[in-house]
Amino acid sequence: MSCRAGDSCPSTPSHKPRRSRRRSRGCWDTLDTDSQALSALGHFQTLPLEIFHMVLKYLSGTRRLLLQDFHNLELPGRREGASILEHYKSLGLLLKRCTLLLPTRDRLKYVHKVLSEVSCFKLSGCASPLHCLGLKCYGVFLQILTAGWDELECHRVFNFLWELSSLARKVQTVVSSRAGSARKLELRIRLYCRRVLLNHWIHRSDSAFWLTRILKPWPIVNQARLLYIIFGPVSSLDGHVVWQKMIEGPTDESSLKGLAEAIKLLYDTEAREWTADDVISLVDELSVVPQEWLMENSARLLLLSGNNICFTFMASKAVNGRAVELARLMVFMALVCEKDLYCMDWVVKMMQKVCRVFSTPWERNNFLQCLENTFAHMLMDMLQAVLAGGHDEEDNTFLNLFHLVNAQANFHKEILFLAMRSSPSST
Repeated sequence: MSCRAGDSCPSTPSHKPRRSRRRSRGCWDTLDTDSQALSALGHFQTLPLEIFHMVLKYLSGTRRLLLQDFHNLELPGRREGASILEHYKSLGLLLKRCTLLLPTRDRLKYVHKVLSEVSCFKLSGCASPLHCLGLKCYGVFLQILTAGWDELECHRVFNFLWELSSLARKVQTVVSSRAGSARKLELRIRLYCRRVLLNHWIHRSDSAFWLTRILKPWPIVNQARLLYIIFGPVSSLDGHVVWQKMIEGPTDESSLKGLAEAIKLLYDTEAREWTADDVISLVDELSVVPQEWLMENSARLLLLSGNNICFTFMASKAVNGRAVELARLMVFMALVCEKDLYCMDWVVKMMQKVCRVFSTPWERNNFLQCLENTFAHMLMDMLQAVLAGGHDEEDNTFLNLFHLVNAQANFHKEILFLAMRSSPSST
């Protein structure tokens, strides 16, 4: 069994980025965005920004600051939308300085007054949201405006946006409705949350803070559904959330990567409002949204979520006496590693760690017996399906059998290697 190119054995499917503190960004206001702001002001660049703003109050040209060419994505020689995004970064710095002495609530009201005429900054304001840079521009504007603000101020910002966009009412609609029955609203909520509130932060602690604000007001069932709306797989044709993706058949890593990254973000110690039990419960709930997932997809999500989350999730099942379910999940872990070319010794070492969680030898041995029984039953089921015949060209039954046989062989090979290395007579 080989590893992914460039990885070393054993490898974890993903690594957690280095942590950083929320309040360690005091130098934001002195970044190179100063020069970006000045270059956007033309001949007025020699004036202090605050004085320039006072001049604008007496002119009819304030609207010129609000570029609204959000749908013209054809910019020769430049990254898509780069010019207008840079403009709104500069505008964020300008209004940040102009409102420096105002209380947070007044700053937000003033900024809203300036930006209120831009319909594409609103959750439901654009007729073609997938092909619009409006929400991205609003997001980078808010990032520059609020950079360096403390948590209390950021709470006020979120509450202001929450009320302004009627996000609570709209989220309530989608999480309490049948999955997919409000597809357009699901898409708009996804785009607003990602492009305005989540995508533009440099530090993971900031992203965790804003994601927590979005999820925490809701019970865990609704948190799971909202997480799927924001980070789950979408159609490449119309951008709508694909609710049946995890139910109808095995999916690929790209469909699960967003969910896995969000779960890791919440599990990170920077997200102080989430305990390990909170995150594990959320993952458990997510695996039945909108119905119970295929076990292979659940296993792949855990694998992508990293060692700590994967072990905590499986150890929880061991502690609660769910040996059969745990064994089935472990077999699918081996199958995913075989299919996705991860090192099989990672699964064996995870099995060893989980075995230490059992409080008695009988519980551990029962789990191991369940593991072997699961391999045998799955192989027989797949073999019978292949022998039954009648499969169309797109049916992958034989290929799945091939992968499972190899997964079992490589899994037991790693166990034999481990046993030989620990044997006193081995050389």
